[in-house]
Amino acid sequence: MVDWNPRYLYQNHFKDEKEMEYFLMNICTDEWNLEQDKGRPLAEGTRILQQKFPEFHDLINLYYEQWELMLRSDIPETVSLLYTLKKKYKLYGLTNWSAETIPVAFERYAFFKEFDGIVGSGVEKMIKPEKEFYHLLFNRYDIKAEHSIFIDDNIKNVVAGEEIGMLSIHFQGAILLEEKLKALNII
Repeated sequence: MVDWNPRYLYQNHFKDEKEMEYFLMNICTDEWNLEQDKGRPLAEGTRILQQKFPEFHDLINLYYEQWELMLRSDIPETVSLLYTLKKKYKLYGLTNWSAETIPVAFERYAFFKEFDGIVGSGVEKMIKPEKEFYHLLFNRYDIKAEHSIFIDDNIKNVVAGEEIGMLSIHFQGAILLEEKLKALNII
């Protein structure tokens, strides 16, 4: 739904791409960011990493200080599918996203208002693919797994959705998703 990538921020702070990729693969990693998505305060996550890698202190600080620059735009083709689905179905979001940064996205992108409910990992202190996180969504909004379709771009999350009884689709682009939804007579 949203084109988010830390490279949008860091491409302006490294002399070459290899240095930037090293930094994102070894310093400000996806695993580290996921800890903030799971509820660790941004300031604490930043401090921990700066203590571990003091030579990257200022670059680490940029990650959340200028986090908004990582949000390029919504993805129009995917948002269009959201509006198509909304005409016939209730829509719920289950997202791995920091409680401190998700309000920026909610404010910036109107399509979030189309969801009938959203459960965020940073607030709940759990993340996909933890099955308890899915069950929290089900319980909160009285959703039955067997009557649901789950779409996610992370295959681990898709597998977890399948294991708890949802029809799960691995998102690999809006065109492929639209084809799968048509083949299933969903749209």
